[in-house]
Amino acid sequence: MPYLLRKFGILLFTLWVAVTLNFILPRLVPGDPIGAMLAKYQGRLDPSAVDALKIAYGLNDQGSVVSQYFTYLGKTVRGDFGRSIGQFPTPVWDIVAQAAPWTIGLIGVCTVLSFLLGSALGLYSAWRRGSRLADALPPLALFLNSMPYFWFALLLLYLLAFKYSFFPLSGSLDPFLTPYSAEWWSSLLRHAVLPALTIIVTAAGGWLITMRNNVMSVMSEDYIAFARAKGLSESRLLNRYVLRNALLPSFTAFGMALGFVVGGSILTEVVFSYPGLGLQLFNAVTTLDYPLMQAIFLFIALAVLIANFFVDALYAVLDPRVRDGKTA
Repeated sequence: MPYLLRKFGILLFTLWVAVTLNFILPRLVPGDPIGAMLAKYQGRLDPSAVDALKIAYGLNDQGSVVSQYFTYLGKTVRGDFGRSIGQFPTPVWDIVAQAAPWTIGLIGVCTVLSFLLGSALGLYSAWRRGSRLADALPPLALFLNSMPYFWFALLLLYLLAFKYSFFPLSGSLDPFLTPYSAEWWSSLLRHAVLPALTIIVTAAGGWLITMRNNVMSVMSEDYIAFARAKGLSESRLLNRYVLRNALLPSFTAFGMALGFVVGGSILTEVVFSYPGLGLQLFNAVTTLDYPLMQAIFLFIALAVLIANFFVDALYAVLDPRVRDGKTA
């Protein structure tokens, strides 16, 4: 319990730091939304229209930076993120609530599948090393992991959507479908295949290499040799000794990956025009939409912190040394 309380205290402090940085960083970006709009219309907006836009966006009288900061903290605690500048007058919360299910459903499922697939193949590659298939997996994994995922996405888009029309070019659903009907689910899956394939193929290679290295390190330990000397079966040795200890180092990286699910896979969503938080974040940055940027950054930070807290709690369950305070 003291271990979890200490981790929870660190979570709260880190969250406050993230909220403060979330307030500061967008204001360091050169320019402002009104200036971007003036550049877009090349001076065709008269001064009265500019003043009206500043009033509409709430940029006319913001007070000092300190007062803005405390106002921002109060609204953040209440869940009030204001209205989007790029999609005015839509509230930021509505945009995030509409985009988040698409990102969590696609990126979240793909992250879990890539972790399970890569870890299973990495375990096989290390445990059965010397066989032709097991030795062929690491070079293939290195190639897939080093391949730019947006390039792979463009390749899949050209071959399977543009040239042969097996899958849709963009979007997440066909229009005018009855929600949750058979056609709706079929359209949803068809639109998700290419983005999901991009994420799983490129991410599984990294998990494979990580798991293989972990297993090789565990198998060189003295307690594995001692367990073999006691006559334990290979399946018991694998499940009770190798797998459990080899998985521990991967959980931290997996927790980080789950946390960043909320931010989406930005370039993948941009390439496929998938309506998730990654695409919304890209649009917010290009239009200097400060409220939307701040909301998405805050959700990413919160998701990463919560995911790491649960990983720390899982560590305490899997490794008694952490729970007893012998290893922090």
